[in-house]
Amino acid sequence: MQFNGYLNTILNYARSGTADDIDLIMNDLTLESSLPTTRYIDFALSCVTTTEGINRIKHYLFNGSQIQRNYACLFFNRMHEWPIVKKAFDLGLIDEIQAYSR
Repeated sequence: MQFNGYLNTILNYARSGTADDIDLIMNDLTLESSLPTTRYIDFALSCVTTTEGINRIKHYLFNGSQIQRNYACLFFNRMHEWPIVKKAFDLGLIDEIQAYSR
């Protein structure tokens, strides 16, 4: 399926999956992000498959802003990577609701 505009741009970043590409995506996650933007980012992150990209998302789970940590948590929950989510939860980086979200 072909997308246009912003969604196409961030999907290309996600598919490329370099650390810089993940940074470009995550930098758009702010408290001022619109609902469509957050949904596009959530969808784009689900397309990240490279080891470098996954490791960069892991970086955001432990070092990002609250909204970045939340979306990183969703990514790992959907991959059924509970140990990494539990570690972030145990460190107080995400709350109980986020830890169990999918």
